[in-house]
Amino acid sequence: MNKGIWLAIGAYAFWGLFPIYWKWLQAVPALQLLGHRMVWSFVLLIGVVLARRQWRAFRAALTSRTLRIYFIAALLIGVNWFVYVWGVNAGHIVETSLGYFINPLLSVLLGVVVLRERLRPLQWVPIGLAGIGVLYLTIVYGAIPWISLILAFSFGLYGLVKKTAPLNALHGLTLETGILFGPMLAYLIVVEFNGEGAFLHTGLLPDMLMIGAGIVTVIPLLMFASAARQIPLTLVGILQYIAPTGQFLLGVLVYGESFTRERLIGFTAVWLALAIFTAENVWHRWQTQATRARVQPTMIAEPDD
Repeated sequence: MNKGIWLAIGAYAFWGLFPIYWKWLQAVPALQLLGHRMVWSFVLLIGVVLARRQWRAFRAALTSRTLRIYFIAALLIGVNWFVYVWGVNAGHIVETSLGYFINPLLSVLLGVVVLRERLRPLQWVPIGLAGIGVLYLTIVYGAIPWISLILAFSFGLYGLVKKTAPLNALHGLTLETGILFGPMLAYLIVVEFNGEGAFLHTGLLPDMLMIGAGIVTVIPLLMFASAARQIPLTLVGILQYIAPTGQFLLGVLVYGESFTRERLIGFTAVWLALAIFTAENVWHRWQTQATRARVQPTMIAEPDD
């Protein structure tokens, strides 16, 4: 396998194991964890920008339009990170995994609604199936799976915003975390003065893990950004299910979260939808490549006699 595939597998495996990391910080309030994740991520990212001598290029790209786009992106990723960490530490890892299973299909639907993209007929089937699965879970449990839907919508909208974003992955994430750096740092200072801060008050290991939140955030994102440039988008789409699968297995097998027959039915509808969606994409890509291969020889002009 080429380097891009290994980088993608590594990034998704990293994200799949994320619940273990946040569970070690279960005693720390989710909003403080978000604050440390943003602050230390920005410190690390700005260090990378400076080390690569890209500061001038980064500063030159900060137009008013760019700042507006990334302000929205920062708010969306902030909501996503907060709900995910809260969900993991509140014992809802399985529900968080459902959000990331739903996300690819929701992103396609957002493309249709917002960008007026057109779906192939068979692509509507998995979207409908996923909707049925979520509706079934809502009816059975008498409540909307809001953790799953907030994660799916926030990340789906984040991806939609990033489609119009002008910066590369490194500069974009640096700006996003930079936008929230000030408010998050101010919040952490306030809770510290109020005697509610966890940092430097819960032991060496939690302190190191809070600082390390920046590292575990940035490394898989940079791995993914590199992988996405080296392998086909179809393959990226298939490999992305490694992360929620890992989270799901951790929730059920390691942390003992409930997975009832009703949940199995709802999840199965979503899994079947993803299987159809992935298979259709692979088949369409294969058909397109085969058609191009047949057409290309006819476009080569015959030599003159």
